[in-house]
Amino acid sequence: MSLTTELPRESALAALRFQAAARDLELIVRNIAQRYIAREVPLTWRLLHAIEAEALADLGFASRHDALMLGLFQRPGDLAWPETDETVDFGQSNALPAVFAFAVSAYERAAQCTEEFRRQAGPGYAVRRVRAWGG
Repeated sequence: MSLTTELPRESALAALRFQAAARDLELIVRNIAQRYIAREVPLTWRLLHAIEAEALADLGFASRHDALMLGLFQRPGDLAWPETDETVDFGQSNALPAVFAFAVSAYERAAQCTEEFRRQAGPGYAVRRVRAWGG
C-alpha cells in the first residue's frame, strides 16, 4: 500500500471517529438537557455551563473515545461566555461550542414540540408557552 492511498483512508477513518464521537456527545447532552426541560427549567448561562461540564465529564463518553478526540470537544479557554442566571442569547452567532449547540438544539426542539402540541390542542386547551431559551 502506498502513502498516497494510506492518507485518504486515515483521513476517512478520523472523520468517522469524529462523527461517532459527535453523535455520542449529542445524545449525552440531549439526555442531560431533557432532565431540565421536563422540569421546565429555562436555559440560563449557568445551566448551559453545568450541562457542558456534566457532558464532558461523562465516564462512558470518556471511555469510548481517546483523549485526542475528547479534546476536540473542549471549549477553548479563551472563548468566554457569561456564567449568570440570565437566559441564553447568542444573538446572530452560529459559532458555538459543540455542547452549547447540542443543548440549545434540544431546548429549541422542545419548544417546537410544545408549540405544535398547543396548535393541535386548539384554542380551548391552555398550554403554557415556553421559549426555547426559557422564560
